[in-house]
Amino acid sequence: MYNLLDASTSAVTMDLSAMLAFVKNAFVNFTVSDAVDIFLLSLLFFLAVKFFKNKKTGALLIGIAICLIIFVLATLFNLSGIKFILSGIFQIGALALIIIFQPELRELLEKMGSGSINSIRSIGDQSHKKQRQYKTIEDICRAVHILSVEKTGALIVLERTTQLDDIITTGTRINADVSDSLIRNLFFNRAPLHDGALVIEEDKISAAACILPLPRHTDVDSDLGTRHRAAIGLSETSDALIIVVSEETGVISVAKERELIRNFTSDSLRKFLIREFLHENREEEANS
Repeated sequence: MYNLLDASTSAVTMDLSAMLAFVKNAFVNFTVSDAVDIFLLSLLFFLAVKFFKNKKTGALLIGIAICLIIFVLATLFNLSGIKFILSGIFQIGALALIIIFQPELRELLEKMGSGSINSIRSIGDQSHKKQRQYKTIEDICRAVHILSVEKTGALIVLERTTQLDDIITTGTRINADVSDSLIRNLFFNRAPLHDGALVIEEDKISAAACILPLPRHTDVDSDLGTRHRAAIGLSETSDALIIVVSEETGVISVAKERELIRNFTSDSLRKFLIREFLHENREEEANS
């Protein structure tokens, strides 16, 4: 018994000694190339996380991870049928992913090329950017308030982290500064672009008359109109904030993460957007 304990203790001591020696050796032999290697790996990991922050690509990544887990289990338990099918899928999977995500990968590479320059420029531009964001929220709230009083239907999408390029391509490109008068003119019931959604990226109106997806789930209130259902549908697949003005009642609602929050006033909408869009708490709102 004592011999067994002594052997176990000596084995643990040897393992700890080997581990400490490995760590010491790693630090002693650490070179500039190792530092560059770690930096580049960290950069690639950061870009990958940023890329898969989009909920649609994130869901696909989860599906790929599940397939990999199944493949590993099939290899361990020698499930030849599953191994054969999944190995064939993985052989063409890399090419398929490049084809599927070609627009996103191109945008990612473009951002890599211009990111360093833009980041340097943005150091002294943060306060100006904050002012533009506040102005955007003020213009949206003013426009929505007037549309509500006039009972003019409206559907306004505020992009956050989930990219909405697939939604923007369904409408007409605007690429104009946000202003309350422009928003109201676009939703004027005789205007050619009034039917559909308005998409806002930061402080720019990207597109108008965009088509939003309808909800995938069947538990949505059947009494809701097309605008409200479309707002909920987009909130299922993105983290966007979707503002809806009812054409019948003038009620202001916001769809967020499959939830429809109703009966906003101009002030409560402003506070909500500052908190959700600018990520500022109530104390900061009060001070502003």
